Amino acid sequence: MNQVTALAKRILRRESTLNEHIKISESENRPDQVDPNAQPPEPGLPPHENMRWIPGGTFLMGSNQHYPEEGPTHHVTVDGFWMDLYTVTNADFQRFVEATDYVTVAERPLNPQDYPGALPELLVPGSAVFQKPPHRVDLRNPGNWWAYIPGANWQNPEGPKSSLKGRMKHPVVHIAYEDAEAYAAWAGKSLPTEAQWEFAARGGLEGAVYAWGNDFAPDGTLMANTWQGEFPWQNLLSDGYERTAPVGSFPPNGYGLYEMSGNVWEWTTDWYADHHPGEAHKACCIPVNPRGAALEQSFDPAQPEVRIPRKVLKGGSFLCAPNYCLRYRPAARIPETIDTSTCHIGLRCVINVVRQVLD
Repeated sequence: MNQVTALAKRILRRESTLNEHIKISESENRPDQVDPNAQPPEPGLPPHENMRWIPGGTFLMGSNQHYPEEGPTHHVTVDGFWMDLYTVTNADFQRFVEATDYVTVAERPLNPQDYPGALPELLVPGSAVFQKPPHRVDLRNPGNWWAYIPGANWQNPEGPKSSLKGRMKHPVVHIAYEDAEAYAAWAGKSLPTEAQWEFAARGGLEGAVYAWGNDFAPDGTLMANTWQGEFPWQNLLSDGYERTAPVGSFPPNGYGLYEMSGNVWEWTTDWYADHHPGEAHKACCIPVNPRGAALEQSFDPAQPEVRIPRKVLKGGSFLCAPNYCLRYRPAARIPETIDTSTCHIGLRCVINVVRQVLD
């Protein structure tokens, strides 16, 4: 991997590590503290505008039919929770920044000591931006379409010459995990676990390939903002969007949630492991509100020198295509280092409602 690609992949490795114990409002109770015998409370009125009650239940998580990290399929139970109808928009994030003076990871200065030997012109705030090549390229090298762009951040998605004009209802992007947690805490919410996210994305359709069923385009209707054509050089724009789409542009799933597939990847709280745990042997042992792998499991074995843990991303993005990344499916999952931001990563929040908390 060349220097530019390496820097883009490990954008803004911080002097201070991510504070995993950020103080969340009292409305956020850790899902793994729930008494499994307690029944979910009646939802009542939404605690915030544009949130939907997800009733919870037991479902078959993962897939054995696509990428290896999605398996094995296994049953999981999640309790009911509230989830945002939409991913967080630029307008939402702007209100947060204006209220708190928050500076995202992509906007902060880099510490040269973290990047020995890096070119000085690359040691500036920035983020990873997709660059469409003019012809077919080697798909084994993501450096053929990713570039570290100085000055790229949530306010300037493609770099200093771009802006949010006309994009306030688009999902905010260039969001690192620390940024996502900070926004969620300010909003009185939290980020979903992987199990919560996948249960909600399925919309009540047990085992379906997509969030809307088994047909990618039922009756010829495109249901998500994905890549049409041969990735990464040929984008047919059949869905009308070159990059992100405004939230609510595509039909909701069975729970009324929008863009749970495509548009932007979404952070979850789970540390990444390269496979799911196996199926429980007895119904009594089905995991309740699982929280994923241990932090130590999340490091990339292909880069042992990089000790930056990784979280699970869900949902796919506008860059997902059948010939490269068929991941606009509820079961799909990829790892991302917690200090990384890109032009196709955003977030969606939840509120966990707990009737009884164990001591």
